[in-house]
Amino acid sequence: MNILIYRLSRMLTWVGGAVLTVIALMSVTSIVGRALSFTGLGPVPGDFELVEAGTALAVFCFLPWAHLRHGHAVVDLLWSHYPPALQRLLSTVSDLLMLGVWSLLTWRMAVSMDDYHGNGEVTFILQFPVWWGYAASLVPAAFGCLVYAWRLLEDLGLARPGDDLGAIGGGH
Repeated sequence: MNILIYRLSRMLTWVGGAVLTVIALMSVTSIVGRALSFTGLGPVPGDFELVEAGTALAVFCFLPWAHLRHGHAVVDLLWSHYPPALQRLLSTVSDLLMLGVWSLLTWRMAVSMDDYHGNGEVTFILQFPVWWGYAASLVPAAFGCLVYAWRLLEDLGLARPGDDLGAIGGGH
């Protein structure tokens, strides 16, 4: 299970990277189109709507891997002075809190997606259903719940930590 979770998380980061690359290329195209509007070109219609949905998707794709690899921002001014037992306790409590927040966020995103689907709201320019963006982001968010739970199990010693990532092509 350990290798599967780490592999899927890492693959999800590649999906997020691909989404950000497409967003960046589309943004450049839109900016160049605006700059060359005198030639008959123009911005990409609905570029801000696509950036909004794509950025949310990318963030939800990146966060599970960041959490597994302890990649979140940490203020460690005093951390090294704490005894190891307190460090483990604080790490476990923070992982429990992250799981709770992530689960709450995922649940509320599912409720919002259902609401947007029910009321038929669409974006202003492109007229695509708003719930599509929520649905796309809900998939990595739901997987993130599993990842955050797995990290908690690792902290509690109930799951093998992913330190040996050579088998799945990873590293620090």
